[in-house]
Amino acid sequence: MKKNYQKELDQILLHLDPSDEKPSLLLHSCCAPCSSYVLEYLHKYFRITVYYYNPNITEKAEYDKRIQEVRRLITEMGLRDVDVLEGDHNPKAFFAMAANWPGEKEGGLRCYDCYKMRLMSTAETAAMKGYDYFTTTLSISPHKNAQWLNELSEEAAAIYGVKSLPADFKKRNGYKRSIELSAEYDLYRQDYCGCIFSKKERELV
Repeated sequence: MKKNYQKELDQILLHLDPSDEKPSLLLHSCCAPCSSYVLEYLHKYFRITVYYYNPNITEKAEYDKRIQEVRRLITEMGLRDVDVLEGDHNPKAFFAMAANWPGEKEGGLRCYDCYKMRLMSTAETAAMKGYDYFTTTLSISPHKNAQWLNELSEEAAAIYGVKSLPADFKKRNGYKRSIELSAEYDLYRQDYCGCIFSKKERELV
C-alpha cells in the first residue's frame, strides 16, 4: 500500500510550534528549478541548508552551472538565512555504481541506486553536523519515483539516526509552481537529470 507522503509532511508541519526555534533541515538539491518551490514552501518552517551532492552530474561544466544557479536563486529569493553546503563531486563513484546496471533505461535500478547514493550521503552529513531533519528536492519531478525516494530516506534515517522529512513535492501543484518560479527568476532548466545516460537517452528523442 502506497503512503501519502504529502499528508505525512502536513502532519509534521502542523505540529511544529511557531513560538519555538525552527528545526534545522539539510535539503539535498539536484538543481535550482527543483529547489525553487521547495525553498519557498519549507523556508517558513525550517532553518535550511541546501546540500548540493550530485556525483551523477558527470560533466564539470554542467555541474558548476547548476550549483551556480542554486546560489543565485537563494540570493535572488532573498533567503539570507539559507546556506549552501557542497558535497564532493566524485563522478567516479557514480560510474562505479552505474557499472552494475549495463543497458538499464532511465527510471530503472540504476536510478534507484543513484537516489540511494545521494540520500545516504545526505543522511550521513545531516547526522554528522547535527541537523534535525533531511530530505531531497528530487520528488518534485514527475519523472522521479517518490515512493523509492521516501523508502530510501527512511532506510538512511535508520542507519544514521537522523529524521527523514517525508515529501512528495510534486503534489499540490508543486511542479507547476517550480516552473513558474523558474520563469520568474530566469533559471537554467536542463532537459536531462544530469548523468551521461539520461543525456544520451534524451538526445535520441
